[in-house]
Amino acid sequence: MSHGGMEGNDILGDFKIGSLPTLIYIPDFVTESEQTALLNKIYEAPVSKWKSVKNRRLQNWAGGVVHEKGLVSQELPSWLTKITQKVHDDSGMFPLPINHVLVNEYLPDQGIMPHQDGPAYFPVVAILSLGSPVVMDFTPHLSLRFCTSTWTNNVKDRSSNKGALDIERVQWLDNHSPFSVLLMPRSLLIFKDKAYSDYLHGIKDVEVQSYNGVINEVEAVNEQVLDHSLSKDVKSIQRTTNRVSLTCRSVLKVHKNLFKI
Repeated sequence: MSHGGMEGNDILGDFKIGSLPTLIYIPDFVTESEQTALLNKIYEAPVSKWKSVKNRRLQNWAGGVVHEKGLVSQELPSWLTKITQKVHDDSGMFPLPINHVLVNEYLPDQGIMPHQDGPAYFPVVAILSLGSPVVMDFTPHLSLRFCTSTWTNNVKDRSSNKGALDIERVQWLDNHSPFSVLLMPRSLLIFKDKAYSDYLHGIKDVEVQSYNGVINEVEAVNEQVLDHSLSKDVKSIQRTTNRVSLTCRSVLKVHKNLFKI
């Protein structure tokens, strides 16, 4: 599928998912051959380029670690600029060039804790998924949660046959609610504004995931050519291969050298 030359407004109309205004899912953003070429370049990197963190390892491109005061200027390699330029041009959602790419590798049982990207970035992120499919969960930020009431249910207790079970009824402000997105290989997910600032996103540390109830099932699951990792009957994913993601962002403040940080 070719997405070249698309404007941001066109993407909002054609690829918008869910109820949030700027949550975009584009299937088949890169071809099979492009995916293979990207994976080859990633795994050709020297061992020193990889950094091991909890439950995954990663490669940090364009300036290394992002500091609170900005990013140390460093050019992306040509094989990355080709894809970041495509993301930038096709989406129309990045006001600045993409100057930071984080490559994450997840084994079949690895995920990432719910988190929120820091304030150093412009509030938009694009995630290109390669390899295994996965379900990404979005949870409203804790500041948007409140409990409307507590109710008590009588339960049997072995000693007194009496007891009480207190349960909090959790609701979310401004119609915020948790949701999940199915990320298929070669797809691009873009989220901006409220989807970026008001939600945490994460992936469970499990080999089998349910995609029942994901907000983009129709867009993600091809009825004619179903991915071998997906079970249509029980709507589950069997993660049998590694997933590699390219997280593309724009750092607002860029420094020419480390001494200015």
